Amino acid sequence: MSFATRDGRNWTPDYLISIDVNHCIGCGRCFKVCGRNVMTLKGINEEGALVDLDDDDDEIEKKIIVMNDQGACIGCGACARVCPMDCQTHVPATAEAA
Repeated sequence: MSFATRDGRNWTPDYLISIDVNHCIGCGRCFKVCGRNVMTLKGINEEGALVDLDDDDDEIEKKIIVMNDQGACIGCGACARVCPMDCQTHVPATAEAA
C-alpha cells in the first residue's frame, strides 16, 4: 500500500512493530518525536522488572522505550530517524497491516 505525497512522489508507510530493549539506551528521542503515544519510557529496577518512571527513581537501573499503542503508529518513520541505536523494527504497510 502506498500513497502519493503532495508533490506526487510515492510513499509507503513503515509501521513500528517492535523495539529491541537489549539495544535501547533509553535516551527518549523516539518517545519525544512521536506525537501518537506509540511508545513510552519505562524503567528497569534492580530486580529486572519494568516500572513506571514516577516510581522511586533510586531503584531504576536503566531506562528503556517500550511499545505502548502499536495501532496508533502512522508509519511516518520519525522515531527511526532519531534513534541512535537503530533498535526499532518497522514493516512496510500492506493492505493487511493498514
